[in-house]
Amino acid sequence: MAKRLIGLSIAGLVLLCLASILLYNVPPIHERLSPRLASLRVQVRRMINPPEQVVFVPQEQLNSIVQSTLQAMTPPPDTAATITATATPTKLSATSTPEPSPTVTSSPTPLPDQFLLTGIEHEYQSFNNCGPANLSMTLSFWDWVGDQRDTAAFLRGGEYDKNVMPAEMAAYVNEKSDLNAIVRVGGDLETIKKFIAAGFPVLIEKGYDPPDDDWMGHYLTFNGYDDNLSQFTTQDSLILPDFPVPYEKVQARWRDFNNTYIIVYPTDRQAEVMSLLGSDADQIANLQAAAQRAREETNSLSGRELYFAWFNLGSNLVALGDYAGAADAYDNAFAVYAAIPADERPWRVMWYQDGPYAAYYHTGRFQDVIELANTTFFALGEYTLEESFYWRGRANLALGDLNGATFDLKKAVELNPQFTPAREELEQLGEETS
Repeated sequence: MAKRLIGLSIAGLVLLCLASILLYNVPPIHERLSPRLASLRVQVRRMINPPEQVVFVPQEQLNSIVQSTLQAMTPPPDTAATITATATPTKLSATSTPEPSPTVTSSPTPLPDQFLLTGIEHEYQSFNNCGPANLSMTLSFWDWVGDQRDTAAFLRGGEYDKNVMPAEMAAYVNEKSDLNAIVRVGGDLETIKKFIAAGFPVLIEKGYDPPDDDWMGHYLTFNGYDDNLSQFTTQDSLILPDFPVPYEKVQARWRDFNNTYIIVYPTDRQAEVMSLLGSDADQIANLQAAAQRAREETNSLSGRELYFAWFNLGSNLVALGDYAGAADAYDNAFAVYAAIPADERPWRVMWYQDGPYAAYYHTGRFQDVIELANTTFFALGEYTLEESFYWRGRANLALGDLNGATFDLKKAVELNPQFTPAREELEQLGEETS
C-alpha cells in the first residue's frame, strides 16, 4: 500500500512538472512569466558571482604594469639622459565608404520654445524588446502598419538575442519599409529639438539606471520638447506614453551610447533631413567630430563619465578604421572602469557594443579578444551574445584553434540565425550553416 502511494505521488509530481512546462510555453503565460524568471536567475547569479566585481585587464595594460614594476625595482644608472615622451596625436583615417549625401548647410531659423508631434502609437515592450518596440513606435508616426512583433522578427534572431544595435534598426527601415533611416552619433539637445520642430521624431539610445537594478541600455522615442520646463516628451516603452524627461537627464545618460540617434523619414524629405544634419550629413565628418568631442571629454570628466568618454572615442575610431587609436582608447576605458566604485560599474556595456573586439582583433591582439569575451560571459552569467562568440571565434581562428573557432561561430549562428558575419566565416571554413 505504502509503495503504491509513493508510486502515485511520484507519478503525480512528474505529471505536475510536465503540465507546468507545457503551460509555461503557452505564449501569453510565457510572456508574463519569462521576465520574472529571468530576473530571479539574475538575482541568484549575482549572489553567487557579483558581475560588478569582474574586471577585464587588457594584456597591453598588464604588460605595462609589469614593466613599470620592473623599472621601479631597477636602480637608476649614475648618469642617464632625461627622455621626455611626447604623445603623437592620433590621425583619424577612414577605410569605409561614407553614405552618399549632398553638400548642405544648416538653417539658422530659431526654434520655437516648445513643440509636440502627435500621431505616435505607443507600445509597451515585451521582454528585452526595447529596440523593436521603439522602432515600431517611430514608424507608426509615418503611418506604417505593424507593431513590435513585426520589427522583432527581423531584428532579433530569437529569444536569446537580447540586444538590437542602431545599425540593425536602420537596416530594417531601409530594407523592409518604404521609408528611410539614418544613424548618426555625437548628437546634442539642439539636434533633438530641431528635428522635432521640423516634424521628425528622434529615436535615441541612452543609459538607464533602474531603481531595482544596475545600469543598462534603453531606447527612447522623442516627440516633443518644452524649453520653459526644460524637458522632452518621450514615448517610453518601459514606463508610459508621453513620459517627460528633463534635459539634464538626457545629457547625463546619452553619452553612455556615444550620443547616438536615428532619424526615420520619407524618401521625398531626404534633402530636408540632410539640411538639418548640416556637417553631420557626411558620415565621416560626423564620426570625426564625435571623436574630437570624446577626446576633449577625456580631459574634463571623471569616474563613470570618463569611462564612457574613452569608450566613445574608441568606438568612433573603430568606425573610422583607426584600430590602433581605438585600441589605445579602449585600454584607457578599461583602466578607468577598474577604478570606478563597484556599485557604479556599467557591467552590461559589452552586451550592447562590440567595438573593443574589432579594435583588438584588427591590431593583432587576439588573446585580448578571447579574454574580453570570456570576461563578458562570466560577468553576465550566461552565454547568449552572438557578437562575443563571433569575435572569439575569429580570434581563435587567427591563433590556429580551428575547433574552438568552429564551435564559437556555430554558437553565434545558433543564437541568432540571421547573424550574417558568423555564417560567412563558417562558409569560408567549409562548415554547414543550416
